[in-house]
Amino acid sequence: MLPGGELRLNAPVAIPDGTAFGDRALRRCCENGQHMPVPGELTLVAPRRAKPPRHLADLAPAERRAAVEELGHKGFRAAQLSTHYFTHHSDDPTTWTDFPAKHREALAAALFPRLLTPVRDIECDAGTTRKTLWRLFDGALVESVLMRYPDRVTVCVSSQAGCGMNCPFCATGQAGLTRNMSTAEIVDQVVAASRALDRGEVAGGPGRVSNIVFMGMGEPLANYNATAAAVARLIDPTPDGLGLSRRSVTVSTVGLVPGIAKLTNSGLGVTLAVSLHAPDDELRDTLVPINTRYPVGEVVAAAHEYFVKTGRRVSIEYAMIRDINDQAWRADELARVLAFAGPGAWVHVNLIPLNPTPGSQWTASRSRDEKAFVRRLETAGVPVTVRDTRGREIDGACGQLAAADLLDPEEQLS
Repeated sequence: MLPGGELRLNAPVAIPDGTAFGDRALRRCCENGQHMPVPGELTLVAPRRAKPPRHLADLAPAERRAAVEELGHKGFRAAQLSTHYFTHHSDDPTTWTDFPAKHREALAAALFPRLLTPVRDIECDAGTTRKTLWRLFDGALVESVLMRYPDRVTVCVSSQAGCGMNCPFCATGQAGLTRNMSTAEIVDQVVAASRALDRGEVAGGPGRVSNIVFMGMGEPLANYNATAAAVARLIDPTPDGLGLSRRSVTVSTVGLVPGIAKLTNSGLGVTLAVSLHAPDDELRDTLVPINTRYPVGEVVAAAHEYFVKTGRRVSIEYAMIRDINDQAWRADELARVLAFAGPGAWVHVNLIPLNPTPGSQWTASRSRDEKAFVRRLETAGVPVTVRDTRGREIDGACGQLAAADLLDPEEQLS
C-alpha cells in the first residue's frame, strides 16, 4: 500500500497499452504536479483537497431550515429557496421575488456559491446530445452529458474529478483521481441540464430531465456518501428535491463490493449497473484492476443480493473490445457466471460498443463478433441489448474533454 491509499498491482494479461494522446496528457500532468497512475495502480482513497463551499443542495431539508435560521431568517424561507432551486432551477437571486430585495444577495452568497463553471459545450446528433466540460472551484475538471431521445432525456453525471479505478481503456482512468465531488457538485450538473431544457437551449424545445445515470467521470461507490446524498436530492419530492423516479436513476460501479452492500441496505431503491467487462478473473484483473480485490464471483454475488433485497433487476455493463473480450466462448462463460448467481430474470446484459480514446489501440468489436456474442447470450436465456451509442464525434468517451484540456492549445490541434 502506498501513501494516499494507492495500491500497485501487476497486470497478468498482455493487452494494448499506451497512446500518443495519453503520453502528451501524462507530460502535462507531470508539469502540473498531478499524479497519473501506472498500469494496474488503484487509488482507493481520494487525495485531500480543499472542500467546495457549502451549497443548499449539500443539505437535507431539516439542515436547510437550520442554515437559514442561522442566517437570521424564518425557517420557512428554506422551502422557498428549495423551490427556486429544485423546481424552477434558479440560483439567480434577481428572480426571487418572494424574498425582500435587501436579503437576496446575502442568501445567494451563503447558500448558492458558484460550483460549476462551463468551459465549453460540444453538441452532436443534431443538437440532441450535449457534452459539457465544467471547471470546479479549485480548477478540477469534470464532464456531464445530456442526451435527448424521443421518449426521455437522460443526463450522465460525474461523481469524482478523475477516477482511481484505472481501467486501461477509459480516458478518465488514464488521468487518475483528482478528488471526490461534493453532493451539490453532483446535483448541480442535473440542475444545469434542467435549466438548459427550461430555456429551450437543447434541440427539440423545452423539456425536462427524466433519467439520471452515474456513468460519467469517477467511481460513484468510491465516493459513497456524496453519491447517496445526491441520489436522495434527485428522488426527494419537490420542493425538497428534483422529484425523479427511483427507477429512473442508475448508479454504476466497477464492482466495489462493500459499496454495493451499502447501496443494497440504503433503501434508495435505484437501479444498479455493474461494469463487468469480462467474465473471467484473469482478463478482468487487467481490464478492471479492482477485480484483484473483488473478483468476478464476489461482484456477481453482491449484485444478485441487490436484486434479492430490492427487487430491482441489475444491469451488467460489458464494453465490447475487439479481440480482447468479445470471443464467443466468453459469452458462454458470462452466461454461466450469471446463471450461477440465479435465474436469468434477475439481470440484463448491456453490451457497449467501445468508444475509443484518441490514438488508442483499443477499438470496438467487429459487427460479426458482436452479433455472435449476442446470439450466444440469447441462446443461454440471458436478456441482452446493445447500447445505442451517442456522442462518438464529440469525444464522447468519459474523460476525453477533460484529458484534452490538459494539453497545450497547439497540442489539441495536432
